Amino acid sequence: MRRTRALFFALLVWLSTSAAAADPPCTAVYGNGQHLLRLATGSPGELGLLEELAAAFNADHDSRLCWIKAGSGKSLQLLRSGRVDMVMVHAPEAEKKAVSEGWATQRTLLASNEFYVVGPASDPASVRGATDVVDAYRRIAEAEAVFLSRGDNSGTHKKERMIWSKAGIQPRGRWYMVTGTFMWATLKKADEVGGYFMTDSSTWVAARKDLRGLRVLFRGDPLLVNVYHALCAPPQTTEGARLARRFIEFLASDQGQRIIRHYGVEQYGEPLYNDAAYAAQFAH
Repeated sequence: MRRTRALFFALLVWLSTSAAAADPPCTAVYGNGQHLLRLATGSPGELGLLEELAAAFNADHDSRLCWIKAGSGKSLQLLRSGRVDMVMVHAPEAEKKAVSEGWATQRTLLASNEFYVVGPASDPASVRGATDVVDAYRRIAEAEAVFLSRGDNSGTHKKERMIWSKAGIQPRGRWYMVTGTFMWATLKKADEVGGYFMTDSSTWVAARKDLRGLRVLFRGDPLLVNVYHALCAPPQTTEGARLARRFIEFLASDQGQRIIRHYGVEQYGEPLYNDAAYAAQFAH
């Protein structure tokens, strides 16, 4: 009996470990080519940019792209464990660490947008009068005005934590709401509850027509510029590593940069992202 129980317990451990290590499901698959590329990213997938880039790339590479929806922190974890071939992320310090540790390579500048502090039109924390984003955060905390955080170790969450740290504040209390959801969902939640949130400009442009009560209350601090890089797995460490390198080369090419530079103009009247040439002045 004891041996049976031990075997049963070992089986449960093996099953749970196998499930944790299994490849994550595709959020969407673009194309139907023979060669598979697995890529993790957040907003570029949510906003449709990745689909357009994939269509142009697949046409010349007999490929299909599996998009796994994940914030920058989770995306890098997936790359480290070999469960994706590449990532598009905005977490500079974590990216550089990944390259220095040897489990990521070909870090390539792609694009940028910026963060906006949005909130209710009534602006109970007087964020409109802030001198910089750190001052804006201090005002929110002092007023104990509702602030929403993704709380998911994404690039946005990392930036938010850095700003709180610069403000010398450890946010806690009923006014600080952690959603655990992605950018678009948290932005909509902020609109519902009349709270403050730091959203990226791309999502704001795409979502603003559906938001009733939020306004952009603070923007323009260089600290709020948001720079995207691509990274891929080292050669021969994943099945799609070679294809990932080609996709990164495409993203940095004239064709890829043209798509990035103009994406959103037709639908929203303005681009959602700046290209790498513009982003270079803020990259680090």
